[in-house]
Formats: sequence, C-alpha cells, structure tokens
Amino acid sequence: MWELTSYFGLFVAALGAATLLPFQSEAVLVGLLFSDQHLVWVLLLVATIGNTLGSAINWLLGLYVERLQHKRWFPASDAKLAKARQVYHRYGRWSLLLSWVPFIGDPLTVIAGVMREPFWSFLPIVALAKGARYVVIAAPFLH
Repeated sequence: MWELTSYFGLFVAALGAATLLPFQSEAVLVGLLFSDQHLVWVLLLVATIGNTLGSAINWLLGLYVERLQHKRWFPASDAKLAKARQVYHRYGRWSLLLSWVPFIGDPLTVIAGVMREPFWSFLPIVALAKGARYVVIAAPFLH
C-alpha cells in the first residue's frame, strides 16, 4: 500500500508542477529515488505521465484563455499575449522541447494551446522533453 501511495504522490506532484501551481516534482522524485524502495523506471514513467498530463491541462486552458483576456483580473496584457504569440510563431512547435524549463515551460504550454498547436504534435514533444529531464535527474540511480 505504501508503494502505491508513493507513486500516487509523485504523480500528483508532477501533474501540479506542470501547471501554474507551486509544486516540486523533482524533490519528490529524488526523495523516492533515495529511498531505494521503488523501481526507477516506474518512478520515471509516473513522473513523466503526470507532468505531461499537467502540460496537457495547460494546453487545454490555452485553447480558451482568450475568452477571458478582457477581464480586469486577467494576468497578461494584450501586449504580453501578442509577444508570446510572436515568439511561438517564430520558433514553432519545437520550442515545446523547452517545456521542462522552470518559469518558461508552463506558460509555453499554455501559449501552444492559444496558438492552436495540434494535440497530436504537442503531446509527444512535451512528453519527450519532460521524460528526458526526469531521466537526467535519475541518471545516478540507474544501474
């Protein structure tokens, strides 16, 4: 039971960390790796799936965010949205390889939704980027 709870906790942390919530999935992953009680490949899979799903939520939010941009409480000005669109248009879907980078990765996945990036191209690129980051973190634990 404890093992299942650990995996679920990692999944929730990874999902939350990919959204705009202040979660730290890397710390949870490293803690579980140090416990040496879990299969490393399963931890990597759970973290990658959770983090990718969180980014997919961001993408989905991006599809509808423009409907809210004229509200007073909306966090981005028209100029900031225009700049984000311009940068995404310039670098395209391959900029999603940076979706793992702190501070820019989460907004980038939202902008991908705003720009109507097809989900079939969004998902594998983001999964690759997120998974690669976790593999690098877990590399010392891979035997």
